[in-house]
Amino acid sequence: MHLTTPFTPWSSHDTRLILSCVLGLALIIVFISALKIAPFLSILVGTFAAGFTAGLPLDAVAGAFSKGAGALLGDVGIIIALGAMLGALMADSGAADRLVSTILEHSTPSRLPWMMALVAIIIGMPLFFEVGLVMMVPIIFVMARRSQQPILRIAIPALAGMTTLHALLPPHPGPLIAVSALHADLGITLGLGLIVAIPAVILAGPLYGIALSKRMHVAEPEEMGKLFRSEAAQTDLPGFGISLITILLPVALMLGRTVAKLLLAPRTLLFDTLDFLGEPLVALGLTVLFAIVALGWSRGMPRERVGAVLRKSLPPIAALLLTIGAGGGLKQTLVVAGISSTIGKIAVSTHLPLILLAWLVAVALRQATGSATVATTTTAGIVAPVVVGLSATHNSLLALAIGAGSVFFCHVNDAGFWMVREYFGLQLKQTVFVWSILQTIVSVVGLAMTLALWSVFA
Repeated sequence: MHLTTPFTPWSSHDTRLILSCVLGLALIIVFISALKIAPFLSILVGTFAAGFTAGLPLDAVAGAFSKGAGALLGDVGIIIALGAMLGALMADSGAADRLVSTILEHSTPSRLPWMMALVAIIIGMPLFFEVGLVMMVPIIFVMARRSQQPILRIAIPALAGMTTLHALLPPHPGPLIAVSALHADLGITLGLGLIVAIPAVILAGPLYGIALSKRMHVAEPEEMGKLFRSEAAQTDLPGFGISLITILLPVALMLGRTVAKLLLAPRTLLFDTLDFLGEPLVALGLTVLFAIVALGWSRGMPRERVGAVLRKSLPPIAALLLTIGAGGGLKQTLVVAGISSTIGKIAVSTHLPLILLAWLVAVALRQATGSATVATTTTAGIVAPVVVGLSATHNSLLALAIGAGSVFFCHVNDAGFWMVREYFGLQLKQTVFVWSILQTIVSVVGLAMTLALWSVFA
């Protein structure tokens, strides 16, 4: 089956837009890698170059940049700040050490990458990727330090577990958007998504992490390392139960919100309560307050020390927040310039099988916009008119293929790229290997699995 949805003809503006996008990304890479300019400023320069070359007035570029940066920071920035506070409290109180000690007691060095992938899957099941990452970072740092394992050997399986779920499994936003647009069955999509996700996590997580950690040595970054280092004696650590409750509390609250949306009637008291408590900002905020009491005050930690721990958690993430905001500004500028429409025109000029075409369109849109949500929404809208008559299984596989395409080789216009770079103190080239290639593995395995299942159910 091929895509036949009509689009306006290709124009010189489309060519100009593609070239401007390439120019902007090239400038960003040169400024960061060769000129050693701060990522925030480099992205700002690249955004204005791309927007102006695409034909946008400079004031429109500035407006789009501000809107995109503000929207992303409003959505993600406060969550990262709350996550940093929670991580600092868990590290300083010894709760992270307690969790790591328990995991180490029931594991061996060879099993640790597999254990970290499993932990990330459990924690990341109901969470947005950014939320899961800020919660996993202190565990990753402490685990690598205590086990004396390379940090990439511990971090990559965790990253793979979280990003795979975010791309393929409801209730994450991308898969839900695709399920809705294509009128796929949620249960079938969830079941098939698990079948697709397992080999993706294995290949992109433990196997890739073990191989890369042997070839790329990454030391613990100094500032982040200090943030997640405990001063508590091993004999004065909080109990395993309270440590586990603290890290799983936002997971439970957000899972409750998901269950409410799937099973409960809206606008009831129970629905409204679970919906409110499961809002990521509320869930993490309540968890930080819980940690202040349970890991701090109730264990005799002076209030001045608790306040100092919360304050010291914020300076290390300042550059990260600015960089993420700039990435949001770049994405919004390209969207305003019309990149989604241009990619759509490229799609309809090809004559490929539907599932491969849907994956390629999602790949192209993710490369251009840096947003999995934009890539998923736009791709699903492009292919939706031609899915009438397909079985529920094939609609679900199409949704999964779009989700897999939306995480292909995420790079400098992706918030996750900069989170990984700043958290683990990586160079730009290292971030490509740690993050971009990891996500490419997830994306390609996702495509291969959906194509195989498509032929099975043909």
